[in-house]
Amino acid sequence: MAGNDWLNSYLEAILDVGPGLDDAKSSLLLRERGRFSPTRYFVEEVIGFDETDLYRSWVRASSTRSPQERNTRLENMCWRIWNLARQKKQLESEAAQRVNKRRLERERGRREATADMSEDLSEGEKGDPVSDASAHGDANRARLPRISSADAMETWANSQKGKKLYIVLISIHGLIRGENMELGRDSDTGGQVKYVVELARALGSMPGVYRVDLLTRQVSAPDVDWSYGEPTEMLTPRDADDFGDDMGESSGSYIVRIPFGPRNKYIPKELLWPYIPEFVDGALNHVIQMSKSLGEQIGSGHAIWPVAIHGHYADAGDSAALLSGALNVPMLFTGHSLGRDKLEQLLKQGRLSKDEINATYKIMRRIEAEELALDGSEIVITSTRQEIEEQWRLYDGFDPVLERKIRARIRRNVSCYGRFMPRMATIPPGMEFHHIVPQDGDIEGEPEGNLDHPAPQDPPIWSEIMRFFTNPRKPMILALARPDPKKNITTLVKAFGECRPLQELANLTLIMGNRDGIDEMSSTNASVLLSVLKLIDKYDLYGQVAYPKHHKQSDVPDIYRLAAKTKGVFINPAFIEPFGLTLIEAAAHGLPIVATKNGGPVDIHRVLDNGLLIDPHDQQSIADALLKLVSNKQLWAKCRQNGLKNIHLFSWPEHCKTYLSKIATCKPRHPQWQRSEDGGESSESESPGDSLRDIQDLSLNLKFSLDGEKSGGSGNDNSLDSDGNAADRRAKLENAVLSWSKGISKDMRRSGVTEKSDQNPNAGKFPPLRRRKHLFVIAVDSDTTSGLFETIKVIFESAGKDRAEGSVGFILSTSLTLSEIQSFLVSGGLSPSDFDAYICNSGSDLYYPSLNPEDRPFVVDLYYHSHIEYRWGGEGLRKTLVRWADSITDKKGGNDEQIVSPAEQLSTDYCYAFKVRKPGMAPPVKELRKLLRIQALRCHPIYCQNGTRLNVIPVLASRSQALRYLYVRWGFELSKMVVFAGECGDTDYEGLLGGLHKSVILKGVGSSAISQLHNNRNYPLSDVMPLDSPNIVEATEGSSGADIQALIEKVGYLSG
Repeated sequence: MAGNDWLNSYLEAILDVGPGLDDAKSSLLLRERGRFSPTRYFVEEVIGFDETDLYRSWVRASSTRSPQERNTRLENMCWRIWNLARQKKQLESEAAQRVNKRRLERERGRREATADMSEDLSEGEKGDPVSDASAHGDANRARLPRISSADAMETWANSQKGKKLYIVLISIHGLIRGENMELGRDSDTGGQVKYVVELARALGSMPGVYRVDLLTRQVSAPDVDWSYGEPTEMLTPRDADDFGDDMGESSGSYIVRIPFGPRNKYIPKELLWPYIPEFVDGALNHVIQMSKSLGEQIGSGHAIWPVAIHGHYADAGDSAALLSGALNVPMLFTGHSLGRDKLEQLLKQGRLSKDEINATYKIMRRIEAEELALDGSEIVITSTRQEIEEQWRLYDGFDPVLERKIRARIRRNVSCYGRFMPRMATIPPGMEFHHIVPQDGDIEGEPEGNLDHPAPQDPPIWSEIMRFFTNPRKPMILALARPDPKKNITTLVKAFGECRPLQELANLTLIMGNRDGIDEMSSTNASVLLSVLKLIDKYDLYGQVAYPKHHKQSDVPDIYRLAAKTKGVFINPAFIEPFGLTLIEAAAHGLPIVATKNGGPVDIHRVLDNGLLIDPHDQQSIADALLKLVSNKQLWAKCRQNGLKNIHLFSWPEHCKTYLSKIATCKPRHPQWQRSEDGGESSESESPGDSLRDIQDLSLNLKFSLDGEKSGGSGNDNSLDSDGNAADRRAKLENAVLSWSKGISKDMRRSGVTEKSDQNPNAGKFPPLRRRKHLFVIAVDSDTTSGLFETIKVIFESAGKDRAEGSVGFILSTSLTLSEIQSFLVSGGLSPSDFDAYICNSGSDLYYPSLNPEDRPFVVDLYYHSHIEYRWGGEGLRKTLVRWADSITDKKGGNDEQIVSPAEQLSTDYCYAFKVRKPGMAPPVKELRKLLRIQALRCHPIYCQNGTRLNVIPVLASRSQALRYLYVRWGFELSKMVVFAGECGDTDYEGLLGGLHKSVILKGVGSSAISQLHNNRNYPLSDVMPLDSPNIVEATEGSSGADIQALIEKVGYLSG
């Protein structure tokens, strides 16, 4: 109730009475109005959590002349305060319950994970669970790996010159351009926009970095500038010499705008979620083309893949996870602002329920995107340790204590049993200091103009500030923050007002944003400003406090310069400050700092050593720190000198050096088929002789399915195969490939295909999908196999003569195993060659029909396994899943019947399958995913087969990702695919509909039993379904092949 002391007596009286107030004790004045229950009305109707407007209500009440009306207004206020306090207590209780529940879940998961990692813990793994929360970042504690001199920077730069790195940054919301950024235009175009642009610009100027692409959304809306619709924009370096000798045709930093979402419309970030897959497909196309182009320029013909893909904010984190998974390259993530932290804050405010918060902010989808980013990231970059200790630890996918134990085991080269945790790296944001030149003459000598009467050339903002002061020559205490209660400006004014020596030595300047009228401000901001004005009046600070109404962004450096001229001090008294960029800006201008001891300023002060830290709740501590710096000129000069000496540690070159050193620690990953043992690449040319060269490459990554069951190496460190079995398997593979090669040669001779043939230059390509014009992907999750067969029959008919001519191919995408698919094909009278590829086990396996079906019908793509095995938990994950399945029992009948049980015969190396006997009683996917994340196990659980089966596959594997793999591997464009899906489907259903491909929704396909699987989601399916997309069409229930053909032709397919 800060600022509302005048109501304390009323509040105490109301709280003393408590909920026992009833109509009998109600005000006579209220009851005289008729059958009116003040209790019911004010408890049920007058519900508000915004304390800031109570002052306005008080003003209105106190100014009312009628005693009767005034008493009525005051009673209204008392009921509101009582209700406010009651609900706040309820919120605090609910928050405590959430924290306790999360703590218990975390401790249980930590115990189980530690038990699985059964080796004795070393001293490096032991520690107090409380202190361990911050211990995981020991490398960041006062030992940031920074360059301390120009010589060291030059030495490091020389060591990087031989590298030619390609880096991809992603920031998809807001309006992004290189110059004249419209910061503050809306809530999406703020500090993050400036940060990512300057990061891209700085990275592009670093030694060893050849190209940096900042991917964002292309916006061609009439209400925004035309520049946001330009496909590409080069970011010019601050210094033309920065590029040195690394200039090339495509070198430098670029903003690349990918079109996705509604055309000609700028939409807020909360509405972008349904269009993320479309962005990923567009970004994938750009990166592949750029990698090939760079390979031709600097890679001797070999593609130059990104060394890392870095997502910024939740939406870009989700995109980066999918993109890095499709390309098999390392991922980095920066959260900027985290969804769980925001959800906690909004729930504490109590103005909105959780459902209302999600409807407004799509907060649950945002949180799931951040969890997925944790699953896929190798490194999470933060600005401060506070972000790690107070915010990231709220997430299921990150536990500081468990992370420390896993990291210790990795250092000792001990197995972690399938558990992974991203590394947290604290790298403070960089700044541009090239335009800041502190001049000693301005500080030590007489200024050019008289501060009482500024010179004409002085910045206009100086006179705007100094007009407030009776004595403008006194040192200036500068605070620059919006009028938000969290910024704690009122405590600063109180500290200044109650310290007479400080008033005599200094002036106070408050830059509190821009305003026209107080009534036009938000109630929260207006309340803070009114409190400041009241305090100025209370302490009679007129002539000593400046609070200008307006300033431009370009005025901020001049404001710092004015404070430095007067030998002033900069203060940030916020209750908690995530980073504190203004502290660095102030130090760069030669200002000592006084800052809160909560959050990022601690890290900044440790590096700069240019001021004092204070307890923001201690008014006397604030006054003492300010007085100490203002009165002690030697201390002031020392702090100023330290700040200027160390400020380069926060420059962009320093930031980028640390950034690149972190990337260098990532294990290099890229598409493996680009380098076969004979030195040749997988051919993607149109030569009819390609198939013969492909044989040599495919022998390394395609393996015959010998029995239709498990095939291919798991890639896990838990393999139980002996060396003899491995040798035997290799021998079988070599013989199979040799016989298959001979079979292909015979087939080619029989069909008359030679290198000189020009009748059908693509006829010899393997797999057959490479010679198609379009691909129809059948991803229908039917109730029965007969229903699936009828759907396939209709889709085959819709292709018409294009199927017979071979211009249209088909892919079957399903949760079935390969043996189940084989049985299905036989029962339906279909041949393996009717499909060009089979995406099996919910996307964890990929097969092609063999060209020699008499011996073996299918070939498995082992390179796909190497593509998706990132962070696959293997045997450690399987044991945890079996233990979980044993705990899921039906206790109602007293028999403890098991609901979920392992299905060994349905499992493969990259898909652990479980049978679900009672789908209605099985835990929802979100609970299983949460349990596994808490134990640092990264995977993708999917309910399928009408909820009767659970498939657990690698975290970045899915049926939609398999389609992206086909594009990366074989070059078949996603825009030439048509995905057929039912009206509902397995729990991975949402991934099938978005993207560049066309989607046909078959109405009436997909039972209500399937739809029940989606009821217990983290977020509504409607939040992520792009049903307004022109790429999605619907076929009415019972549509014939001709009807579907007409529908497809309408959207531009099968028409040439």
